[in-house]
Amino acid sequence: MVQKAYKFRFYPTEDQEILLRKTIGCCRFVYNQGLELRKEMWRKDGASVSYYDTCQALTLWKNNPEWEFLRNVSSVPLQQSLRSLNDAFVRFFKGQNKYPKFKKKNFGGSATFVRSGFTFRDGKLKLAKMKEHLDVRWSRSLSDGADPIKVTISLDPAKRWHISILVEEEIQPLPESKGEIGIDLGLADFATFSYGEKIQNPRIQKSRHTVLRRLQKELSRRKKGSGNWKKTRAKIARMYARIADKRRDFLHKLSTRLIRENQTICVEDLNVKGMMKNRRLANSIGDVGWGEFLRMLAYKAVWYGRRLVKVDRWFPSSKLCSECGYKMEKMPLGVRGWECLGCGAIHDRDENAGKNILAAGLAVIACGEGSSGRISVDDLVKLLSTKQEEPFREEGIPCL
Repeated sequence: MVQKAYKFRFYPTEDQEILLRKTIGCCRFVYNQGLELRKEMWRKDGASVSYYDTCQALTLWKNNPEWEFLRNVSSVPLQQSLRSLNDAFVRFFKGQNKYPKFKKKNFGGSATFVRSGFTFRDGKLKLAKMKEHLDVRWSRSLSDGADPIKVTISLDPAKRWHISILVEEEIQPLPESKGEIGIDLGLADFATFSYGEKIQNPRIQKSRHTVLRRLQKELSRRKKGSGNWKKTRAKIARMYARIADKRRDFLHKLSTRLIRENQTICVEDLNVKGMMKNRRLANSIGDVGWGEFLRMLAYKAVWYGRRLVKVDRWFPSSKLCSECGYKMEKMPLGVRGWECLGCGAIHDRDENAGKNILAAGLAVIACGEGSSGRISVDDLVKLLSTKQEEPFREEGIPCL
């Protein structure tokens, strides 16, 4: 059993939108109050505040005459907001994210309801303190017998309402495939496969650069907070929402195709966060969406019984000849094709990298040490350069 989220658009009535906006505002208020309480207690006494302490404080906040508005919404999303704050601190102390920040009003918001805060019967969903069901556009049906665990409603900067329904279901693995593929991700082409196919980079945001630039200039000339400023800001938000939707659609379709066609998928373990620090390439890297693509491949491989192998990021896939294993000393990014000094083979840079990534991934599978399935970069380069055949025969993998 896995947890899977289904996301849909919905269109609330006027009364429902008023209640939802109040709920989102109260959740933001409670989150910020909980964060301020934790910071204040740490400053004064060096004491830590738990989730249960903030829940007790929530009761006191509701009894405060100045904060009486907290009683007008369901208590379920307010408690979930405090739980989200506690999870943020847990991740912070584990070193997984930065210190939690106060939430701002300008960027929409969200509210989460657990089972006690909503009803779902016969394909109709109703939240706590609502008289009518939500008008959800069911673009796809939930799995048979799916019982929602959690429901999250959200308002994005483009003023669109979405609902995310979390369910537990059993996903059937796909039939086993004999396909094996190595993928070299790039900017000139989004991806180059080990058998030579190139997936063109859609450059979704760059194709709308002119329109975005004009809107940003228009926004800078408006008086901040005025009616025209808000209208222009909404136009920019809608433009970015369309860009994000198209990018997500492209990545989902490509990742699903690769999962369906291949049993083993080999990719580089890219340090996308570090690469984004390059000011010249940051916009292009952010537009292409490598991190989201790798994330999609990872969870879909788990769902459907595929094997995703990540090759070490320092593996010289572009500089290593896929025919003889000769390693070039230098290869600037501008070099898109090169001739091997060892065997004379002429390579396309990206296609050659895809072949090497596939070979390295198979080597990691066959020769990986222990349960981690990892092998050092130096040993991997040496293995591919000398074309050792025995380790691959043991696993029934074709020799290099």
